[in-house]
Amino acid sequence: MLIAIASLKGGVGKTTTAIHLCSYLQTDRPTLLIDADRNRSALVWAREENLSFNVASQAGSAALIPQHQHIVTDMKAGPEEVELIDLATGNNLIIIPTTPNHLDLDATVKAVEMLKKHNVNNYKILLTKVDSRTVNSRTAKKFLEGKNLPLFKAEIPLLIAFEKASQNGKTVKDYSDSRAKQAWKQYENVGKEILNN
Repeated sequence: MLIAIASLKGGVGKTTTAIHLCSYLQTDRPTLLIDADRNRSALVWAREENLSFNVASQAGSAALIPQHQHIVTDMKAGPEEVELIDLATGNNLIIIPTTPNHLDLDATVKAVEMLKKHNVNNYKILLTKVDSRTVNSRTAKKFLEGKNLPLFKAEIPLLIAFEKASQNGKTVKDYSDSRAKQAWKQYENVGKEILNN
């Protein structure tokens, strides 16, 4: 399966989603994460070699692709419209992560409008950094549903465990924190939803 993680805006959990989704997909079949972001955050995360899957730069991925059944690409933030459409035609699924912040939601709606303009419908939105105690988090899902946008059932919670895990080159699955297990469960649910469709 070919999956791209894309967003018109940075800071929405794009790399975090790519890393955790790959960790889940690796339990199904060999998985490769291609880091196509300018910041190379996935490659930095993988530097400690604690991840269960392969991570490669875009330039270094060609030789590895044939050895993997799942290929996930962590795209640069803010791709141009033509890049977004190319992604959609070259992948089975585009995941658009967004936080409940109104600026991030606005960027997500703009990305969807670009895709719709080209009759692209192989995308799904993932709510990230969700804090159920805030009004934004409670209303974001309703806002997106009101626009009839396809959403993952799972929502990724706002937890410091993600940052701590990344500092240690791990996923929250492998980080010893009780709330981290809750966060991992949500990414497991995202992975199951993808594989079951």
